[in-house]
Amino acid sequence: MRLSDPFSRIERMVETLAGPGSGEVEDLTASDLLALARGSKTAEDRAAAELLEVAARWADLHPPESIHTAASFTVAGCEHEEPIAGPGTPLVAEFCIAELGTVLGITSVSAKKLIGHALELRHRLPRLWAQVHAGRVPAWRARAVAEATIHATPSLTVEAARFIDAQVAAVAARVGPAQLDRLVAETIKRFDLATADPAADPEDGYLHVDPRHVTIHDQDVHFAGTVRLEAEIDLADGLDLQRALAHGAATQKALGSHESLDARRAKALGDLARTQTALDLHGSGFEARSARTSTTEDGSDLPTAREVVLHAHFDATLSGDTTIFGPTGRLEEGQRLLLLEQLRSWCGDSHTKITVKPVIDLNQPKAAPGYAIPDRIRDHVILRDRTCVFPFCSRPARGCDVDHVTEYDHDAEAEGRPQPGPTETENLGALCRFHHRLKTHSGWRYDMVAPGVFEWTSPHGHCYRRDRTGTTALDPPDPGPPRISSPRR
Repeated sequence: MRLSDPFSRIERMVETLAGPGSGEVEDLTASDLLALARGSKTAEDRAAAELLEVAARWADLHPPESIHTAASFTVAGCEHEEPIAGPGTPLVAEFCIAELGTVLGITSVSAKKLIGHALELRHRLPRLWAQVHAGRVPAWRARAVAEATIHATPSLTVEAARFIDAQVAAVAARVGPAQLDRLVAETIKRFDLATADPAADPEDGYLHVDPRHVTIHDQDVHFAGTVRLEAEIDLADGLDLQRALAHGAATQKALGSHESLDARRAKALGDLARTQTALDLHGSGFEARSARTSTTEDGSDLPTAREVVLHAHFDATLSGDTTIFGPTGRLEEGQRLLLLEQLRSWCGDSHTKITVKPVIDLNQPKAAPGYAIPDRIRDHVILRDRTCVFPFCSRPARGCDVDHVTEYDHDAEAEGRPQPGPTETENLGALCRFHHRLKTHSGWRYDMVAPGVFEWTSPHGHCYRRDRTGTTALDPPDPGPPRISSPRR
């Protein structure tokens, strides 16, 4: 793929901008800068379209094998997994996702989405796929359509997806989320997908699809220490909740709160959750454990209501017998900045249980006999690594497995051999379940070159260093990618 003459001019402009003298930049006219902007955007769209083609061809090279299961998405709060693309697209080997992601500098989940979108467009939305490669529709818009058709509920058949493709083709460059949602809903009704269940009432149509859900976006924590909650509930339940929040907000105001109505409603929702938790525990025999109870303002003894565990880290200094904490700290959940005042407000509730753990010296190695990992060593690894140590992965270490970097030999002691993979902090790393399985069952290998510093080698020989600051590619400078042929239509 070569640049045409107009783009050769753009190339010369880019070289001028990158030149050593600032005077040359001033020689560009307003028209030149506009041409440069338009050419850069066109080149960006072209590169994004080419990346989709690369992702689809990568999938072609990696069908599921005997040791690999097909790649899929885990659905939060559900007992099933969703495929990375809709019915009619080829399955993809689970472990091939990670290598493409690391080369692109993105997470395995993002790489999974990229491949899924590419396959969805190529196999189920061919008109949109052709428009992307013709430069008429930007790749990001096409991927938004693919995301909607992949995760539609119920699943769209190939025919239903082709119908959406035909409808979107004429307006793809300007279709919005609301229009797309309406089109998916209409398609589900038109193709009777909502009544595919023999037990469903055919008169219900699209209403048979149950849209109710409650989603708490706990991985997207605002710097103010808040998270978003999204819900779709029955109308009657919604009205009940509305009245409960209004009553809770009014009660707080009557007790002297000067916070805004929105803030008081948010606190009222938290009060509902804590009260329910306390009642559940109270009815489960916890009331007998006085150490975990507290007396409320109305005189009733209820157990500690907060069952959510947050791990906050603050620097502290000793002044005589007093411990002075710094004003800011780090919250493990969400990997976010935490203000001391926020923590005090959370802990001020009478039903909140607080546990202060001793400081762990991360510079002091720890070891244990046998294969099992004691809590003190597990905590050391979690605090040192903070996240999964696979390149570009950001899953919090506290929810990860702790892996023996060099495999533990269960037969070494019985056979009188030294243990090659001892249970010690300098041979342990935090890996999320997916990347733990990847390391165990694929060609990926890694070593700890210093405490908390890991070097990974992919099956194709690409090398990465992962430490507390992030991921660094160790490969030599790339001589330049090969050009792919024209995409298949």
